[in-house]
Amino acid sequence: MGETLIELRNVGVAFNFGRSIAGQRHWALEDVSLSLRRGERLGVIGRNGAGKSTLLRVIAGIVAPDRGSVKRGPVSCQLLALALGFVPYLSGRDNAVLSGLMLGLRRREIVKRLDAIREFSELGDFFEQPIASYSSGMNMRLAFSVAMQVEPDVLLIDEVLAVGDAEFQQKSGAALRARMGEGHTVVLVSHNELELARLCDRVVWIEHGRSVLEGPRDEVFEAYHRDLHVAKPA
Repeated sequence: MGETLIELRNVGVAFNFGRSIAGQRHWALEDVSLSLRRGERLGVIGRNGAGKSTLLRVIAGIVAPDRGSVKRGPVSCQLLALALGFVPYLSGRDNAVLSGLMLGLRRREIVKRLDAIREFSELGDFFEQPIASYSSGMNMRLAFSVAMQVEPDVLLIDEVLAVGDAEFQQKSGAALRARMGEGHTVVLVSHNELELARLCDRVVWIEHGRSVLEGPRDEVFEAYHRDLHVAKPA
């Protein structure tokens, strides 16, 4: 495995509640430590509300920690989350251009790739329609198709492979595995443990905003299931 790209140590992130209870803060992350090495495929598991999505935003540099430290080398990170940054009243084509620009592509580069994005997304004529008319699955198709045109140092994926029909899930999963096979660094949040087992080398377990365990996937899955008091799936 390559050098360490990103290292989190005792990271905490707090969000303020609404005005009605001004001054009260919710710690989405309380104490998370992990390291991410080049070429690694890291899975993230945990119950709903454990802080997994916030963790990805910290890794991406979108959210700054309120305590602890984040050390990163000169790496580019791309967060793939459903409809991240999409503008509802713009077409799929226009959102693909904007999304590509946000991900670091030059306009002429993303324009050259619009046909490939439309073909991979399988949106057909909907590609020219406002995405306000899209289903969540169609949003995911567009977001994933744009993301596959960019090659960041670290790809961060937040549950999007669980959205959409089974055929596109297989297609997007195959594209992701191909990228992983080329040595790309990936962090994947998913509730699908079979998917994590196929795609990831290591797993970190997040619970109540804290990193409980980080290590080989089978070891972490076993500890997680003991905590849940359920049998480990075959």
